[in-house]
Amino acid sequence: MSRVVLASHNRAKLAELQRVFEAAGSDVEIVGLSDVASYEPPEETGTTFVDNALIKAREAVARTGLPALADDSGIEVDALNRMPGIRSARWSGPQATDEKNLRLLLDQTFDLPPERCTARFVCAMAFVGVDGAVITRTATMEGRVIGQPRGHNGFGYDPMFVPDDQDGELTSAEMTPAQKDAISHRGQAVRAIVPEVVAQVTGPRTDEGRA
Repeated sequence: MSRVVLASHNRAKLAELQRVFEAAGSDVEIVGLSDVASYEPPEETGTTFVDNALIKAREAVARTGLPALADDSGIEVDALNRMPGIRSARWSGPQATDEKNLRLLLDQTFDLPPERCTARFVCAMAFVGVDGAVITRTATMEGRVIGQPRGHNGFGYDPMFVPDDQDGELTSAEMTPAQKDAISHRGQAVRAIVPEVVAQVTGPRTDEGRA
């Protein structure tokens, strides 16, 4: 079985990625940074989600010797000039946590009128092979932010985000994993990149027994 490392310690992201690969019928094993020798993560100095995803994927290949996937994702709130954007994971400062980031963004948007609550999750997914091959895909999930967090599934800003593409008014944190995977920014980006990643790491297949 071919192995690909996800350049993240986030177990929720790893589980989400593994589910999508499994749903695609892939036999590629996806492991996280907790499953390989530890190393200091690189500074995310890029100016776009794609830049930062590539920085993380290239570092993972160099450190582990495995082909690597990395994502850079975040939330863009239109009323905040599309911030936090690429700073979503560290929005509340050097000691940022999911809880602190969520609370800060709630404080910044609590008085937005409904028509100004539009927002989106963005995910850039990057693959870097041991031979230097590069594949990137980007996807979004449109929706709106709300002033009272709801739900205990998901992570990050999920409790304050209501996606547009659903039957109902669930936040991302109220959805089941299957519901979220079907429409999420990360699910879309992963599904778009899976076939090319599988082709890269497993190589061309031959049909034994064909005349």
